[in-house]
Amino acid sequence: MGKMLRVGALISGGGSNLKAIIDAGAAGRINAQIVLVGSDNPNAGGLKRAQKHDIPVFVVDYKSLIHQFNLNPDSLSLPVDIDLEQIIKKQNLFGSQTDSNKIRKFFLTHIAAEYKLLEKIRRYNLDLLVLAGFMRNLTPYFIDQFNSNRNEPRIMNIHPALLPSFPGIDGYGDTYRYGCKVGGCTVHFIDYGEDSGPIIAQKAFNIEESDSLESIREKGLKLEWEIYPECIQLFAEGRIKVIHMTHTRSGGHTYQRSVVKISH
Repeated sequence: MGKMLRVGALISGGGSNLKAIIDAGAAGRINAQIVLVGSDNPNAGGLKRAQKHDIPVFVVDYKSLIHQFNLNPDSLSLPVDIDLEQIIKKQNLFGSQTDSNKIRKFFLTHIAAEYKLLEKIRRYNLDLLVLAGFMRNLTPYFIDQFNSNRNEPRIMNIHPALLPSFPGIDGYGDTYRYGCKVGGCTVHFIDYGEDSGPIIAQKAFNIEESDSLESIREKGLKLEWEIYPECIQLFAEGRIKVIHMTHTRSGGHTYQRSVVKISH
């Protein structure tokens, strides 16, 4: 089945996808073990879920750090080696029209939080980090620190929509309000944008006239609990490869696009 992965998870809420991964590992369906769970929310229900399985947990309270920054911008503990301007240049979370002070505040506070995340995570020698309802965008600082090799990304996320449609925090709600006839979920690697990294796998469901937002979420969650462990197992078996391709637009402008290839 492949190597036994040491997996860390970041959550913000109840951790239903965390449970699906833990259960899949316990049942022997995947060669992966959750060895650490972290959260930005001290009240996240998934922390208790992890503790029931004797999995170490920790919290980095983003809200407190942001409040601390608002009171005293010089009070944050930041890594000494960061180049903030280079990090901001790499990111694709904010457009050029966004206020520069807002951007600077976002990255200073988030990097301060990520510095603490990494301090905890590094002790566990993780093979893979999964975001299981983690409601915070990761910055290029964290991504580059965790991904030692750009060609071998190690941070997965699950999103409640068929990307690239409906990125953001309410994928099922956006799908429902748009009037789509098909919904679904996506597992992808994290990159420097919001829900924009290379897609590993997707699962879809039909949306009927009788469906409500709640029933759509129920359909989606059932698929999430299937697809996330499946993708982790593909990673464990070494069957996921990210390929970087260069394309040329009209006018001679080039851009890069990363895609996932799954070997059989």
